[in-house]
Amino acid sequence: MEWEVKSVKPLDDYMLLLTFKTGEERYFDVKPLLNTGVFRTLKDPEMFHTVRVSFDGIAWANQVDIAPETLYYQGDCAF
Repeated sequence: MEWEVKSVKPLDDYMLLLTFKTGEERYFDVKPLLNTGVFRTLKDPEMFHTVRVSFDGIAWANQVDIAPETLYYQGDCAF
């Protein structure tokens, strides 16, 4: 699948830099999610920085996750 996440790097301002299996990089802005449901816990910078690759997507230490296709199709291409 083109949207399989290979690596994730947390950046300032609740941004993520994602590298996909294809080598393509995309930025994903988590800010729009921070006032909804379980994503509120990610407002804590320490928790936000626990992000890691989980299966084909990503997850944080508190088990909040985002599916790989969401990351791919809603992310912005990195130039």
